[in-house]
Amino acid sequence: MASFYEELNKSEIINDENENAQSRANIDKWIFRLFLILIAVMPIIVMANVEEVVSPLISNIDVITSGVKGDLFTHYKSIFILVITLIAFGMLLLKIFFMGGMIRKTALNYILALFAIAIIISTIASPNITIALNGQYNRSDGAISWLCYTALLFIAINIKYPVNVVRSIMYALIPFVYINLYIITMNFYGNDLLQEKWLQNLVSILLPEGANISESSVLVGTLNQWNYMSGMFAIMSAMYLAWAVLSEKWAEVFIGAITAAASMSILFMSISTSGFLTIIVILPFILILIIKNSEKQKSITALLISLIIVVPVFHILSQENDRVWEESFGFFVNTNPYTKEAASSTDYGFNFDSTVYASEKILELPVLPERSLAFGTGRGYIWNETLELVKERPLIGYGSDSLVYNFPHYQLESRAGMLDEHTIVDKTHNIYIAVLYGTGIFGFIALISICIWNVILVLKALVQKNKFNSTVLILGIAVLAYSVQALFNDSIPAITSIVFIFLGIVFSQGIKLKSDKE
Repeated sequence: MASFYEELNKSEIINDENENAQSRANIDKWIFRLFLILIAVMPIIVMANVEEVVSPLISNIDVITSGVKGDLFTHYKSIFILVITLIAFGMLLLKIFFMGGMIRKTALNYILALFAIAIIISTIASPNITIALNGQYNRSDGAISWLCYTALLFIAINIKYPVNVVRSIMYALIPFVYINLYIITMNFYGNDLLQEKWLQNLVSILLPEGANISESSVLVGTLNQWNYMSGMFAIMSAMYLAWAVLSEKWAEVFIGAITAAASMSILFMSISTSGFLTIIVILPFILILIIKNSEKQKSITALLISLIIVVPVFHILSQENDRVWEESFGFFVNTNPYTKEAASSTDYGFNFDSTVYASEKILELPVLPERSLAFGTGRGYIWNETLELVKERPLIGYGSDSLVYNFPHYQLESRAGMLDEHTIVDKTHNIYIAVLYGTGIFGFIALISICIWNVILVLKALVQKNKFNSTVLILGIAVLAYSVQALFNDSIPAITSIVFIFLGIVFSQGIKLKSDKE
């Protein structure tokens, strides 16, 4: 009799575990679907929003003064990210506490915990708490967003993925690429879509009565401005080209190569050097993939298709606007073959100096710094001044996205770094320095550790002797491209949230490989 009950009890335990395993698998599927919704929908959201901004400073400078201000690109994106994050995190907790789920044991958990703690402490201790919590009204990159990114990364590490995880992500992002290609092409040729009445009505749906889109507003894409477009589509170019190179299906070779070329075209029309430099850095990794891939015919075909499209497109765009060359190859080559000859200037013979003669007395005017741009169109000056601020609060920082309220504006020295002492600096143009400024040294160490971990996993996958781990390589190269462009650009929700999901998937696959080996 005892034996019968023991067998019955074991049978019930096995059945319960099977049910829990099935429930956990379903939860993982739904979380991944939420990720796909975020990846596909969030970056194309463009909806106008107005809000009352309360500045921590009393000033007559429009950028940092209080008042009603509007935004097109980040407010509703950040809300979308917050909602998806909360739902996904709730589902993960449900899996852990009620379905026997486990958190993967990895040193990454400690790094993420350190990062989250640094964000929270820096926000509480910030001299501009409200700004540090929410971010600037037109960027929404404060503590709430950064905690969402961190949570998305943590969730992504702790779920299992279908075999076609990369294919699903690639197809999810295709509308984002081609929508932006259409928008930026129209803008590049002088037809700004935001001047169209139908689009104004569409993006103004949620505006309160009486609020309108400003006539000076410009739409270059579904991201905030040129630099973000350049950085994001450098990531897209690298990712789709890597996918095309590693694809086993001819259809996906063509789709990936053409979409990579479309992303490169957007990058060129963004007229910003950061994206082009990112591609230059990532290109050797793509070439290694081609060399090591067993199906070289598909890999070489993918590269050739992209080049056949990109080369003539680049020529046409440079003829339309010579800055396309200047902001790409012009970084390395001084001469611009697309520059049109300018009319010769007329010299009227005047000679200006700093000496004024009044009667027989000589009045010497103060010598001002000569106007010039520091490295990276003024970035060198911004980085130097921001690091000087960091020295005053190295451990806890100032709070995320609050630089504009603490940066030393109107310094005469800025003439030598920013051309004009009246330029208002609202961001660092470097994600690493921004995190160091915002969260202090501990947050900075955590972010650098995360990026280095990704590099290690990509390099390990590259030297792997058996079949490539395409998930780690394709998404890892996308994250690597993000890490490179981060040297010149800032974080925004539309980019960083997606990249942190990629990071989580790469880490998940890396940890999985290690566990299987053990």
